[in-house]
Amino acid sequence: MTDSLAGTGVTNGTVHANLTAASLVQQAMLRGEGRLSADGAFIGITGQHTGRSVADKFVVDEPETSADVWWGKVNQKLDAAKYEVFLKRVRGYLGGQKELFTQDLYAGADPKYRIKVRLVTTNAWHALFARNMFIRPAEAELEGFTPDYTILHAPELESVPAEDGGRAGSTTLIGLSFKQKIIAIAGTSYAGEIKKSIFTVMNWLLPAQGVLPMHCSANVGKDGDTALFFGLSGTGKTTLSSDPERALIGDDEHGWTETGVFNFEGGCYAKVIKLSKEAEPQIWDASHRFGAVLENVVSDKHGKLDLDDNRYTENTRSCYPIEFIPNTQPGGMGGLPKNVVMLTADAFGVLPPISKLTPAQAMYHFLSGYTARVAGTEKGLGKEPQATFSTCFGAPFLPRHPEVYGRMLESLIARDGAQVWLVNTGWTGGAYGTGHRMSIKHTRALLRAALDGSLAQVEFVTDPFFGLAIPKAVAGIPGDVLNPRDSWQDKAAYDATAKKLVGLFEKNFETFAGAVGDDVKAAAIKAAA
Repeated sequence: MTDSLAGTGVTNGTVHANLTAASLVQQAMLRGEGRLSADGAFIGITGQHTGRSVADKFVVDEPETSADVWWGKVNQKLDAAKYEVFLKRVRGYLGGQKELFTQDLYAGADPKYRIKVRLVTTNAWHALFARNMFIRPAEAELEGFTPDYTILHAPELESVPAEDGGRAGSTTLIGLSFKQKIIAIAGTSYAGEIKKSIFTVMNWLLPAQGVLPMHCSANVGKDGDTALFFGLSGTGKTTLSSDPERALIGDDEHGWTETGVFNFEGGCYAKVIKLSKEAEPQIWDASHRFGAVLENVVSDKHGKLDLDDNRYTENTRSCYPIEFIPNTQPGGMGGLPKNVVMLTADAFGVLPPISKLTPAQAMYHFLSGYTARVAGTEKGLGKEPQATFSTCFGAPFLPRHPEVYGRMLESLIARDGAQVWLVNTGWTGGAYGTGHRMSIKHTRALLRAALDGSLAQVEFVTDPFFGLAIPKAVAGIPGDVLNPRDSWQDKAAYDATAKKLVGLFEKNFETFAGAVGDDVKAAAIKAAA
């Protein structure tokens, strides 16, 4: 057994341990795993799985942890004995390969809270993905590296549900054991499973240490003011936090501690369908260079990318080291947040582009986690966005009960005095299919006003449906943009649609009614009479 496989339960003759990006690209090309774009980015096609297989994710039911796990659709129980069968299958499969690739990496920029992760995979390009996404230790730190968590990645292996305990009819299985500290992945080549499995682990570990793990991006201004951007895939976390005027801390996963914010990752995983150089120059440039990994992106015979082509999926992705972004925060850490932004892509087209929340409203909307899921982000979605509620803006990655994270956020906002904003990057002028997507120029302008403090000084009016504080007038922004009702030609249709969404919010929040304080209950939106 080689040192790079120590503790994994896998034995193999040829292991490529901790290869550099250039060497991994070379190996991927030699092995026929994909192709290069005209700019040198590696393009991988993931086959039938072009998004997360949420129905195939399981947590091992173990006595040591069972009482603290939020069991249900998100965290499905996997029998411990079945998991052992599955684990043996995965280890045997990996051990039977001629070549394996391993990467030893960190999750967590703050040394006080970081964990050591070891990936064992059959593909060079998946190793490159992990190397881009996580934090790369200095060479001296690799000596004697002992992982806290291990990912056994066998994308070509088919699980056997009857024996392994997975979903009937599916050959895909993602099994996570908090006791053994092992994640085993089989039957899917979608690289996002690697990233999100460790995010789930961080969401498990950090609350016990007094740290709030968050599905958010973060950046910092010239004056050192930190801002957080919550939101699900497709709502603009990556796009809006990649601001030339602010240093990027990270684009997706962070922890909020007593002293500040830290990034879990060392890279970015941006959605790039219809990406334009004009609107998102930083992500565009990062995706058009050697070392980036492109998932399910279409290119011509010369390697020229066509980012508008969705023939494989709407969920096309670009993965690159965070240093590919020109303006990043050294060390991946920032101070205590001054502003917290909750992003939603409202398919109903009734939420304002920006509104100011009270602390109680912030708790309410955090637990609600409303957005519209974008087609292709998860396997099985249709072509049109679907209204959904994902608690804490990251339900698929929460192993503990949502109230645990909600109470922590409420406490941190009160302690640090952060201002919270709700931002709609979705539709205006009508619902999806009738209205149009919110202008990114308007969104950026409103966000900059919020982050520099000027927006908090303008006059606000109260929305009668949601109780939100909407700015009455902002320089450079049309009035009918600020108040969504004004953007609809049919006001009666707006009123009816707004009432419908209010009802959906209220029904969803019934789950949390007994777990929050009176102030949050009072902040719950009520339909207009």
